Amino acid sequence: MDPQRSARSGGGGNHNTIRAAIMAVVMIVFAGYLFLWVMLPTNPYRLKWQPKLRTQTASTYFGTTHGATYLVFTFPVLLIAVLGCAYCVCSSRKKIEKNGNNHRLAIWKRPMIIKGLGIVSRIEIAFFLMFIALLIWSFATYLHNSFATITPKSAAKKGEEVWEVKLDSASHRLAFIGNIAFAFLCFPVTRGSSVLPLFGLTSEGSVKYHIWLGHIVMILFTAHSSGYIIYWASVHELSEMLDWPKTGISNLAGEISFVAGLILWATTFPRIRRKMFELFFYTHHMYIPFVVFFIFHVGINYASMMLPGFFLFVIDRYIRFLQSRSHVRLSSARVLPCQVVELNFSKTKGLSYTPTSTIFLNIPSISKMQWHPFTISSSSNLESDNLSVIIKGEGKWSKKLHQLLSSSIDRLDVSIEGPYGPTSTDFLRHELLVMVSGGSGVTPFISIIRELIHTNENLKCKTPEIILISSFKNSNDLTMLDLILPLYGAPSEFPNLDLKIEAYVTREKGAPHEEQEKTKTRTVWFKPNPSDAPISPVLGQNNYLWLGAIISSSFIIYLIFIGILTRYYIFPIDHNTNKKYSSTSRALLHMLFLCIGVFIAATSAFLMNKNKNAKEKNIQIQNMEGPTPQASPNSAFYNAGRELESLPQQSISQSVNLHYGERPDLKKFLFERKESSVGVLVCGPKKMRHEVANICSSGLAANLHFESISFSW
Repeated sequence: MDPQRSARSGGGGNHNTIRAAIMAVVMIVFAGYLFLWVMLPTNPYRLKWQPKLRTQTASTYFGTTHGATYLVFTFPVLLIAVLGCAYCVCSSRKKIEKNGNNHRLAIWKRPMIIKGLGIVSRIEIAFFLMFIALLIWSFATYLHNSFATITPKSAAKKGEEVWEVKLDSASHRLAFIGNIAFAFLCFPVTRGSSVLPLFGLTSEGSVKYHIWLGHIVMILFTAHSSGYIIYWASVHELSEMLDWPKTGISNLAGEISFVAGLILWATTFPRIRRKMFELFFYTHHMYIPFVVFFIFHVGINYASMMLPGFFLFVIDRYIRFLQSRSHVRLSSARVLPCQVVELNFSKTKGLSYTPTSTIFLNIPSISKMQWHPFTISSSSNLESDNLSVIIKGEGKWSKKLHQLLSSSIDRLDVSIEGPYGPTSTDFLRHELLVMVSGGSGVTPFISIIRELIHTNENLKCKTPEIILISSFKNSNDLTMLDLILPLYGAPSEFPNLDLKIEAYVTREKGAPHEEQEKTKTRTVWFKPNPSDAPISPVLGQNNYLWLGAIISSSFIIYLIFIGILTRYYIFPIDHNTNKKYSSTSRALLHMLFLCIGVFIAATSAFLMNKNKNAKEKNIQIQNMEGPTPQASPNSAFYNAGRELESLPQQSISQSVNLHYGERPDLKKFLFERKESSVGVLVCGPKKMRHEVANICSSGLAANLHFESISFSW
């Protein structure tokens, strides 16, 4: 959002050159990686390239197959991840140019509504179709090559019918296809990923890719398992289901993995996930036995093809674990009459994030296990010492939170993970921003408005005109608009921002009576424990260079441990035959040393960063100590009876145009805009999102640019 920062520094051109060079290398490596997946089922790869590569990489340290797998499937992705860290560091200094749209790219970014997929861009559809084409190509090639060797004579030698041999072969190949999707499954949910920003993606916006891949994986694995059960039944060998040999494929481990996957999969469908979120949340932890027994099933040699995604996810998950172990300093809360609360946390000045970023909260007094994502409503530039989130009481967890804050409470233990969000935003490139929200969907746009206030007031930069179209069920919900200005860091006068708010109250025919109109908003001030620390930068999005160091060093540590293990323990027993040493033990040791490598590297880096931030935290905590602001020491509520009507708030109310008993005519609002570039964002019910997407994709207004930002996990 800060286009002048790099302009004022002299290194903008150098950073752009470095970014371009990094992206060129990444694209070359990524193209080669995808080419390997395309060639994997072909005879040239299986009969020529793979044997030659394994011969050249065979050693007493990594066996006959591991070296080749690491070289062609693991190393390229980890190299991309490390380069991505450097790219993200340069991107944080990138200059954003106004009106720099590439019109051809804008056409590809136009939204489409596909049943079962939701709102997607043409770019997403193109990549989705290419991925499906890869799966079809691979399956067809596998079948063509394997069926060519199946004849009545070869089937008779096995004592089976031709269709039974083909069913065996097809079921086996279905697993190969499922593994392609499985290899990419974890990338979208690696929240602090350095890979996603390379392709202009965020972890929140990529959750839908994880959902798509998850369904593909489970459909293919279900077909694979069903096919083998039918095959074993037809040849009277159902006892094979219980087979767990010392070396090779373990059928029983595969079935345990499959059952865990089915339990996980059953609760991921939208109706179950939305109505029974707790069930979805807890059963999703079945991914652990799903992955572990999958590795036992196929063996560590083959599973290493999927290692990069698992490895990066484990790093991210452990870093999140380290961050969530301590409680953060919750300084205050605003409790609105519409079952909405705003939580205000202290943060260090070194923590920066972009608008629309999200944070995960855990409140042990409500649930020790549950973590819930919320969009950050504050701006790290406008509010350098504070971070805030707005929570609407719609589910069991959020309603309990509202009840808790409505009572007399002095402190609240809170743990967080994040923030997560885009490395940069480019809202300034538009002449006009139209933000359409329904209910609590207004909260992501508050962060954008606050950031634009900072850009306008502090940087003296021209900002786009803003039209906020908000729909609410009841007039009480209008108090959410009071949260546009922050509790901390708000300007003394209303900023010179071209902001128009069209607020619609859909279930009331007119303004409430005067005695009903004066609803109260309370501000609760907390007395945190001295051990509660301000939110500070963690490894990942605020420390990409540290993340790159962790990825590199943890994998090197893992390789060293595995090399020593193989050379001095496994090789003397197995002699690279893969037929004597237990496959399960080998897989278990690999997983153990991978986790040890991550533990050593991530813990060391985390502790070094923690010590680095300790001084700033202590200074900030000392500055905050003292009497509760504008309240007596015994007061739990600060100005409990006051309304949010400071001078800036009165100016906001003057920007609001209220409509009762009607819904906004979005077509009229959008099609009447004549600006050359209109950025359109929407957050609200599915019907509203689809309506806005249809308007922007209609082609009737070339100046409408639908911003592909996802606000729902």
